[in-house]
Amino acid sequence: MEEVTPEITHAMKREGFSDIQLAALRGEDEATVRERRWSWDIHPTYNVVDTCAGEFPAQTPYFYSSYETESESEPSAREKVVILGSGPNRIGQGIEFDYCCVQAVLALREAGFETIMVNSNPETVSTDFDVSDKLYFEPLTLEDVLEILYLERPKGVIVQLGGQTPLKLAKGLEEFGAPVLGTSVDAIDRAEDRDRFDEVCRIVGARTPDNGIATSEEEALRVAKKIGFPVLVRPSYVLGGRAMRIIYDEPSLQRYFEEAVKASPDRPVLIDSFLEDAFEADVDCLCDGTDVVIGGIMQHIEDAGVHSGDSACVLPPYLLSGDALEEIRDMTRKFALELGVVGLMNVQYAIRDGIVYVLEVNPRASRTIPFVSKATGVPLARLASRIMAGERLAELNVSEEPPVPGVAVKEAAFPFNRFDVDVLLGPEMRSTGEVMGFDDSFGMAFAKAQVSAGNVLPESGRVIVTVNERDRETVTPMLRRLSDLGFELMATRGMHGYLTRLGVTAEMVYKVNEGRPNIVDHIVTGDIALLINTPLGKQSQYDDYAMRRAAITYGVPYLTTMSATSAAVDALIALRTTRREVRSLQERIESAQVAENTD
Repeated sequence: MEEVTPEITHAMKREGFSDIQLAALRGEDEATVRERRWSWDIHPTYNVVDTCAGEFPAQTPYFYSSYETESESEPSAREKVVILGSGPNRIGQGIEFDYCCVQAVLALREAGFETIMVNSNPETVSTDFDVSDKLYFEPLTLEDVLEILYLERPKGVIVQLGGQTPLKLAKGLEEFGAPVLGTSVDAIDRAEDRDRFDEVCRIVGARTPDNGIATSEEEALRVAKKIGFPVLVRPSYVLGGRAMRIIYDEPSLQRYFEEAVKASPDRPVLIDSFLEDAFEADVDCLCDGTDVVIGGIMQHIEDAGVHSGDSACVLPPYLLSGDALEEIRDMTRKFALELGVVGLMNVQYAIRDGIVYVLEVNPRASRTIPFVSKATGVPLARLASRIMAGERLAELNVSEEPPVPGVAVKEAAFPFNRFDVDVLLGPEMRSTGEVMGFDDSFGMAFAKAQVSAGNVLPESGRVIVTVNERDRETVTPMLRRLSDLGFELMATRGMHGYLTRLGVTAEMVYKVNEGRPNIVDHIVTGDIALLINTPLGKQSQYDDYAMRRAAITYGVPYLTTMSATSAAVDALIALRTTRREVRSLQERIESAQVAENTD
């Protein structure tokens, strides 16, 4: 094997080879390559992005790396903070994290720090030329970030605002002596590592669904048998619920394991008992290691099993009992203090039969931070950055749980009209954005959210309902209310018979392949205003696919869960009985503050 020299190493780096690639070529590890390169003082240089096309010298402070002989990035003597962005926008890692990074940059600039942004996506606000004092267009890898820290020598680096991508760099950065601001790397690992997290739950007294971990197919089958089907399985350390599934039998688990290994080959698979008929709650909070602020408790509208990024949610919660809310608040504070969180933390809970279970704790910013911040008027990401820089919550004058001046509903936006995929939601995230509806009542807030998401609810017309047998009793009162509002009901054979026995008037309609005209025919001809469909089981999901696909193609609003159907009925009643008005977030927050000061 040819001997490695400084000249060869520099030439390879100039050609674009990363340390990981060079290590793979020689059968070494990345650390060995880096140490050798650093011993020869081989580091990248940084060039200014030429926004002036060479016409005159560019003054814009953003840079990209190369391995040339002269660097155009000159570090200042000011106290600096580096913020790691979220990288490319993709499902599971969206613009919500970029919002958090931008808010942090603005807050730290106001506090007198020089702010340095590292991100590789030019389509984000964080990479606008006037947001940070300095911007590096670099991949979010350990190698690239370490080189920037080596050059800039900052007070610290913030990893918890850009989502999972920068969070995964925390351990490597700390091992190289980088000053990671905020929550410690050990605390992050205690939340991410299944065994250590179970220990944390025991300490704070939190209930968790039965669970286990597996590194092989045989081990996964053994864990699933012990827990009992159905189980929720997912690879650890992945984004957006990638490769997460609800598994009902052993053959499905065996098929799944191959996919999980592809998604996260060097991590174990997490296996949890799936809590059917439960609903979920999300909590975002701030902590400085001593005090805790509950930013907001959000109740999911969809049932448990739908990814939190896809589920509509409401703030404040409208169905949780007072006892459940108090337990959620208490558990959140205990988790934050036990982990020693400094900055933001998100906790996801499931509630079934009045019992609160904790699903996961994320000691970082979550994708709901923008929603909660706008609903309450409290800039959580800005406050978190100031806490990470050394300030205390007691100095920031934030209430323990900021009030919401009304009801805010977050709804996910989906790309179903652009891709030939089914509209049924599950544990793997599929949304590409989100919208917000705000009003004095839940019904009107939900209606506004649906309009914003392009799923406009009809105020009259014909409703087709085809639900699984388990949902018939639940949906019937909702159908009575729709009938009272003047909607005409159409139901498939089994549902039609059930409604007829209860005295609810409905027209019978054929399923696909039962006869003509069937549901799809009615959707295509434009005489259907709303579709309610809750399939159960693989065969039913397959049979109903054409119907749901037709609804997307022809712009017919659709509902696939009972909880969403109930919320939609509330919205339709509000549209009939409430005067619609539009108020800006600023007006709503300001009026609430005036009322609070008056009291």
